[in-house]
Amino acid sequence: MRFVIALATLALTACNAETPPEPVADAPATLFFGGTVYTGVEAERPANGVLVDGDGRIETVYFDPPPEEVFQRANLERVDLAGATLFPGFVDAHAHLLGIGERELYFDLTGTASVAELVSKVEAEVAKAAPGEVIYGDGWIETGWPEGRMPVARDLDAVSPDNPVILERADGHAMVVNTAALDAAGIDFDTLDPSGGMIERTDDGRATGILVDYAMSLVRPLIAEPTEQDLIAGYSMASDVYTARGWTGLHNMSVNPDHAPLLERLSLEDRLELRLHNAFDAAGFDIAIERRHETPRITNRAVKLYMDGALGSRGAQLTAPYADRPDTSGLSLTDDEKLAEHMRRASDQNVQLAIHAIGDLANKRILDAFEAQFGGSAAGVRWRIEHTQILRPQDIERVAGLGLIASMQPSHAIGDLYFAPARIGIDRLRGGYAWDSLIDAGAIIAGGSDAPVEVGSPTIEFYAAVARKGLDGFQDEGWYPEEAVSRENALKMFTYWPAYAAFMEDDLGTIEAGKLADFTVFDRDLMTIPEADILDAKPVMTVVGGEIVWRAE
Repeated sequence: MRFVIALATLALTACNAETPPEPVADAPATLFFGGTVYTGVEAERPANGVLVDGDGRIETVYFDPPPEEVFQRANLERVDLAGATLFPGFVDAHAHLLGIGERELYFDLTGTASVAELVSKVEAEVAKAAPGEVIYGDGWIETGWPEGRMPVARDLDAVSPDNPVILERADGHAMVVNTAALDAAGIDFDTLDPSGGMIERTDDGRATGILVDYAMSLVRPLIAEPTEQDLIAGYSMASDVYTARGWTGLHNMSVNPDHAPLLERLSLEDRLELRLHNAFDAAGFDIAIERRHETPRITNRAVKLYMDGALGSRGAQLTAPYADRPDTSGLSLTDDEKLAEHMRRASDQNVQLAIHAIGDLANKRILDAFEAQFGGSAAGVRWRIEHTQILRPQDIERVAGLGLIASMQPSHAIGDLYFAPARIGIDRLRGGYAWDSLIDAGAIIAGGSDAPVEVGSPTIEFYAAVARKGLDGFQDEGWYPEEAVSRENALKMFTYWPAYAAFMEDDLGTIEAGKLADFTVFDRDLMTIPEADILDAKPVMTVVGGEIVWRAE
């Protein structure tokens, strides 16, 4: 959600080994053995080992212990899993790579528990800053704060009367700024709301300091542009963090097209070891059309659009007003004419569209526009609805029938469902975060995290999908527990279906002979342990193209 910047079933018969043509003689190979291997192939029993050839592709899958002659093979590297569990590589199908790195490097407000704590953190940051220096941070979210409200300018003014302060909400769809920032940006009584944005005001017309969606653009010029070294540090840090969590790939959303050459360079220099499927801002259409700056680990064929904002900041566009704010139904960030124009261009140029939609009206508008463009199903284009969060129940079948991919983040549900019943009402949540209903209807769900909005943990996302409970086990009225998914479907959500959503299912998503050897290894079996124990699972090893890019000490 950040502003910054159906499926054919595989019916394969299990056998002891699947062997493609012989690899080049004497090429080094790697044998992974000594643990449980889930291939991800439907109805296939767990395997015992995987042999990877020197080109980083799977040579043989062993469903019985690998024969002794394999261990005697020349130039063989042996990787003993020591009882751990190996899966197809887990892929985060919606995240923001640069933001993940920046969260680790800069002023991070993640976990802030109250307005008072936020103000205290700002005070400490101001003490380190030069006079007049802009203080920028992000990651706060007011859900559950004792004050029961968002922070406002007057809170920040108390500790920073002179330094402009700009603090972005975790979802990237709202920010709070202080009076110094409002003044520096020229926001006053006469400033009009920009299209697709809102300046929140008091009853007498004074800006409160809360800027929603495109209104944030009014203060963005105050934030210094990152240098190339800043970008390198952010992207490299994100790659390190994500491989250490067990992710082998990431669908990178809202990418600044100016960063494409740098990402290409970092990938070729092995400073980015993740596989990236980039979705550029609309300004990057030409890169996606021409497929420029791709590498063996980077694909550039998608463009990201925005229909609305976020539920937390009441920017999500709804068919009826918010239950807790009947004066608003959210915001439209792209009008129907512009959406149709983008769709025509993408269809003509074979570009994948990834369209952000949270509210039920925003999702309905995409479905209506898709029907107008294609008439019926056009599954071949593999266009995606990013979040697909609140649907009218009658639109669930439409998503599947039109061949659209639902790109969804399970952790959003177990966070949002603490406040969503009050925000939009329990009845409207019947079509909210409707994972199992979408799958039953025949839709594909590409599972992601939306990090750095969320933590970006594969185990949290897997747990959220199968448990549909808070991290503490909480579940309340309006959570619709029947929308939790089976573990088999949860595995698809983070392996095969992201591969399909990136046009890479012939190479990734399952462990089969001939495919690329991308593996995620956990210290326990996510498919059989009690659901609460999933959160305690630890990554052991991350393998990309047969290379161990991260390993636990």
